[in-house]
Amino acid sequence: MCTAIVSIDPSSPVPVLIVGVRDEFIDRAWVGPGRHWPDRPGVIGGRDLRAGGTWLAVEPAARRVATVLNGHGPLAPEAGRISRGELPLRLAADGKLGELEPERFDPFHLIGAEPGAVRLWSWNGAELTERELGPGLHLVVNSGLEGEGPVHVAEAASYIDARLAHFRPRLEAAPRPVPLDGDTAHAWGAWLPLVDGDGLERSDKRALIPLIGFEDGKVWGTTSLTLAALSADGVRYDFSTTPGDPTAWTRVPA
Repeated sequence: MCTAIVSIDPSSPVPVLIVGVRDEFIDRAWVGPGRHWPDRPGVIGGRDLRAGGTWLAVEPAARRVATVLNGHGPLAPEAGRISRGELPLRLAADGKLGELEPERFDPFHLIGAEPGAVRLWSWNGAELTERELGPGLHLVVNSGLEGEGPVHVAEAASYIDARLAHFRPRLEAAPRPVPLDGDTAHAWGAWLPLVDGDGLERSDKRALIPLIGFEDGKVWGTTSLTLAALSADGVRYDFSTTPGDPTAWTRVPA
């Protein structure tokens, strides 16, 4: 149940804000933000060590951010399948998807952002859609923009609905940050405690940064958080490896 939060205000000095919440099995290996891809030397992001891609990529020189969430629908055939972690790399580096061949990817929701435009692509295993996100606050979850798509597991749908119902009004009520200078707490203001969980237990159905144990011993939940701000002057990139700890944030050089 990854979540992306996008705020667009063309009149602001920082017109685009992005929050990236990555949910995964805790034991899946990854490394933090860096320039991990020699074929795309300008791109910065955390690297998934299983498939080699990323969940969120930043291209500072082009002032671009791209992030991907898993979607719902039939999976791609094993033969010829491409990891979804390739998509943010491609979009951040090139500003376009090129010859996508969506049928080679499992279902996804992909956000590509520049200071003047934010786009959302969704692939459900049968149809690829593209839309531009306008001014305002947008929440994207595994069932799509504002949870508009179907979820085939009732329990998962209840978590998504609870998360959106809790966090949307709080984000709307909080002063919109203008994260130009200072440390993470100063730059992101009232948004930071919300992104860090809003004081909810991580087992709560409403939790933005969940942590859930299963009977087989596996643990699933939020493994990292990203805050990104796009302006005419560049990209601000803040990252946390310890969701829920306000002291764990660092500003990534970009």
